[in-house]
This record gives sequence, structure tokens and C-alpha cells, in this order.
Amino acid sequence: AGSRLRPMRPALRRLSPGDGAVYYSPTQRMGARDGYQSFTAVGFVGPRPPYSGENGMFRRDVEWLAAAEHPIRPLLDWLDFTQGENWGYQLRFGLLAIPEVDFDFLRHVMTQPALLSA
Repeated sequence: AGSRLRPMRPALRRLSPGDGAVYYSPTQRMGARDGYQSFTAVGFVGPRPPYSGENGMFRRDVEWLAAAEHPIRPLLDWLDFTQGENWGYQLRFGLLAIPEVDFDFLRHVMTQPALLSA
């Protein structure tokens, strides 16, 4: 019932079942320059190992939680991984390990009932 992460296979092998996953979307539409910059999904890596999907892209199943999208800008001062001067650069390369405290914070912010019903 979950959907999938699609970075390269070696990166997907570094993930373990139960690891947290947060999906960051720089734009609402591929190739657009709309400044969307939001976290759009949060969940946990499933038990199935990486596998080849359509178009030969490797995938990893993720059980996504019911979550509200949240812009990154209001959270910059709260996240450890965004404290560097050029925080956005690291988000351009697909899979990125973030501190567990950041994942827990994002999961909490994105799954709040008030946000889900908005």
C-alpha cells in the first residue's frame, strides 16, 4: 500500500527497514521554478530490498504516513541539517541522511491533526 523512493540502487541499499524517509519537493511541477520548497511526505522504509521498477529505475517501498505538506523556510532555524550557509545545495542530490532529531521533528510537524484537517 506504500509508494516508492527512486534514487540509485547503491544509495537505496544503505537504507534499512524502519528507517525514516522525508520527501522534499523543490517545485510543484518538474522543471518549474515556482519556489515551492516543501516537505511533501513522511514515512518509514519497508522490508522489501531495492528492486528494479519501470524504466529500469531502482525503487524501495515506503509506508507513507498521513501527513500535511510543509514549507521548509519556516523550519530552517529548527532543523540541524539546514544550519549551514548553503543548506539547499545538499538537497539537490537525491538521498540525504539527516539527523534523527530532524526526522522526528518533521514527522511531528507534518502529522499534526490540525494540519491534516486544514
